[in-house]
Amino acid sequence: MMKTKARLLTVLAACLPLWAFAGPVDINTADAATISAELKGVGPTKAQAIVEYREKHGPFKSPADLSLVKGIGERTVELNRDNIVVSTPKK
Repeated sequence: MMKTKARLLTVLAACLPLWAFAGPVDINTADAATISAELKGVGPTKAQAIVEYREKHGPFKSPADLSLVKGIGERTVELNRDNIVVSTPKK
């Protein structure tokens, strides 16, 4: 039992740096691979939908606008709010 707990803690400790380096990501400039890698609950398909939405409708004005993308709910936005950056597009 103790060995199992020790192994579990070792695995969790090894994964901790992966979580610590997540985000921030600018949803107005990042490619789908970057969005998928940096945002929790956003896989490659949803990330591609974010890029396509941005290309069709223009830049996002706030992190909340991400919920306008099909498949991205308010919960996903809230989980990632601290890691979402929205740059102001240059004119």
